Amino acid sequence: MSAPEQAAFTFLPLGAIIQEFRVGGKNIVLGFPTQDDYVKHNSPHYGATIGRVANRIKDGLIQELNGQKIQLTQNDGPNSLHGGEKGWGKRIFDGPHTVQRNGHDALLFKYLCKDGEEGYPGTVEVRVWYTASKEGDAKTVLTAEYEVEFTGNECEETVVNLTNHSYFNIGDGPDISGTTAQLATGDYLPLDSTGIPSGGVAKFPRDVTTPFTLAATGAHIDDVFVLESDASKIPLDTRGLPLRRLAQFSNASTGLHLEVHSTEPAFQFYTGKYIDVPSVNGAPAHHEGAGFCVEPSRFVNAINEPEWRSMVLLKKGQLFGCKTVYKAWKA
Repeated sequence: MSAPEQAAFTFLPLGAIIQEFRVGGKNIVLGFPTQDDYVKHNSPHYGATIGRVANRIKDGLIQELNGQKIQLTQNDGPNSLHGGEKGWGKRIFDGPHTVQRNGHDALLFKYLCKDGEEGYPGTVEVRVWYTASKEGDAKTVLTAEYEVEFTGNECEETVVNLTNHSYFNIGDGPDISGTTAQLATGDYLPLDSTGIPSGGVAKFPRDVTTPFTLAATGAHIDDVFVLESDASKIPLDTRGLPLRRLAQFSNASTGLHLEVHSTEPAFQFYTGKYIDVPSVNGAPAHHEGAGFCVEPSRFVNAINEPEWRSMVLLKKGQLFGCKTVYKAWKA
């Protein structure tokens, strides 16, 4: 990364966290001043790389993997959430290392997740590349590329579903009030009361594909939106697929804009209903609606659904991959 581009971003070895994403003088991601603060206070998973399996696994139980049932930690009601009690977002990555990636300077973070960590079988290495660039004169662009390689010989297969859990606030106040949002799809996965899909793809009960205004309180969104419902078209490594814009946001008070693009077939859109973190090291406290998330990923609980299973099932000799691109600018 060139010096001006690198100055717009700060990353941490803990969870390969995106700590700062600066546009027009404002850090548009929520976070804490130091890595130690994240260790102590990051219950919302600010900025973290989420794995080995992002989102939820029903009852914390993988029904069949390597010919057996696997019971995981139930750390979200009856379910396993975001890789368990100490998922990848709470692990120290090796890095950052400055490398060349696709002809550009990039920062590389790596983490070796060993067989049995948080109950998951098989040793895998996850690699995260962050590349900063400009689009034209105005747009600041961050590309996050993810790759997981099955490096162990302990078993034949494991499960992977990765995302980044950054929270954004592009407004000038303490929360998302007044920010305009527009999603690329109104297709979603209806969820049961514990956050597990209760059936196939359906239409979201309100219009989210035309611009609508976010609010810090009231009717929140915490749902999985689907861009590709045909699981047979979703490869284990989606990096060869075209980038699609998942969502776009703007705020009239600050003039800031944000777009989130990805190769992934789905994304969780979350408007921060349960944020509750104290003031830390002089940083302000964050409460309900302090930020919103766009979490590109595979389908929730896919490993336990025969029609979806192939999108998260990683076998020896294979690579899991995906890419997310954030574009932000001040008009």
